[in-house]
Amino acid sequence: MRQLEGTKCSFLLCLGMSIICSVIYLKTRIPTEPKPLETPGCRPFAAECKPFLPSLETGVEWYRHDCQVESYILNSRMQCSNLTRDLHFITRPLSQEEEDYPLAFIVTVHKELELFVRLLRAIYMPQNVYCIHVDAKAPWEYQAAVRKIVSCFENTFLSSRSETVTYAGFSRLQADVNCMKDLAKSTKGWKKVVNLCGQDFPVKSNLELVRYMKSKEWRDRNMTPGVKQPTSMRHRTELQHREIIGSHVAVRGLRQKKGPPPHNLQMYFGTAYYALTRAFVDFVLKSQIAHDLLEWSKDTFSPDEHYWVTLNHIKEAPGSHIDGGWEGDIRAIKWRDQEGGSHNGCKGHYVRDICIYGVEDLPWIINRNNMFANKFESTSFPEALDCLEQWHRNKVLNQSSVPIEESWLLATQRNSSYFNSSAGV
Repeated sequence: MRQLEGTKCSFLLCLGMSIICSVIYLKTRIPTEPKPLETPGCRPFAAECKPFLPSLETGVEWYRHDCQVESYILNSRMQCSNLTRDLHFITRPLSQEEEDYPLAFIVTVHKELELFVRLLRAIYMPQNVYCIHVDAKAPWEYQAAVRKIVSCFENTFLSSRSETVTYAGFSRLQADVNCMKDLAKSTKGWKKVVNLCGQDFPVKSNLELVRYMKSKEWRDRNMTPGVKQPTSMRHRTELQHREIIGSHVAVRGLRQKKGPPPHNLQMYFGTAYYALTRAFVDFVLKSQIAHDLLEWSKDTFSPDEHYWVTLNHIKEAPGSHIDGGWEGDIRAIKWRDQEGGSHNGCKGHYVRDICIYGVEDLPWIINRNNMFANKFESTSFPEALDCLEQWHRNKVLNQSSVPIEESWLLATQRNSSYFNSSAGV
């Protein structure tokens, strides 16, 4: 009998231990819902932002909803249903006009996860399609985070082939071509494709982009601002260069000359950014002229600044714009050598002779009303992006033809005393 009692106790003890272990196991296996991003710790909008935000009553302030984007993505067991809500992605087409004219975007990134998320959020619409190229040399954690975000959207995908991108190298051009090959297979009926980098940010809303590209001037045309190659730029294509993968591009020893461009093409020089028709993309991927120019460009310097604009000056290219010159409001960029001419100086600082924008650059950006502005950093002058992002989202939602969902708001109006008390001020 005592032996039976001992056996019974042992059984109950084992059963209890099994239940406890099962509970612990399930807790570790079942994903927990990530906590929504908290508002009180967010950086307040800079005083310089006030002219670009709707005026408020005394004692009422704009407060941002998400100031922990990067840590939220890296540290949470993210469920896609929560991501779109907590990161304030717009989940419905905002007008029939936009739904009927879907756009394609190529976004090349390699750093600054928060900037990428905020850029994607600003340009994202469910009717569009997005190809994201992540530099092969980007840290593994960064690549995994981008992959996690992209997996949450049916109309967003990673490029099927990733390049190790070098500044001014052929790899940068190849990254765009890789995405074009993927986009050409998309079942989405996109009308035009736009390329971006991770430090761009939109100025026009999606509706304004659609209307601009549908306008009489650009309806059937490609946008590749540029001119005949100036003498000062000929060394880029007349001398052979080699790409030191992931580092830099250098002239080959003894300054070896290149042969002439294929098909007696007139070379052009322009911006690496574009807005291209789908028919032109098919031409790029299938035309022998485009293929030969691509091969010839492999040992040139910064080939993305001659490839697109040169092809767009070929008469047989669909949507070609022979006499376009620098037409097309592609980018608002402050170049150092244009200071005192096209702009009044950089209020942030220059990197490679391009302005990293500060808050005081915003009036210039907004007044120009280009499609996008370049460049921003999240560390140097974060207030500039905070302000432009909120201004842009306000414009987007004000143009909406559908009811606005609360999760689409990036900031809300609250009494300042509430947040002072919450923060213990």
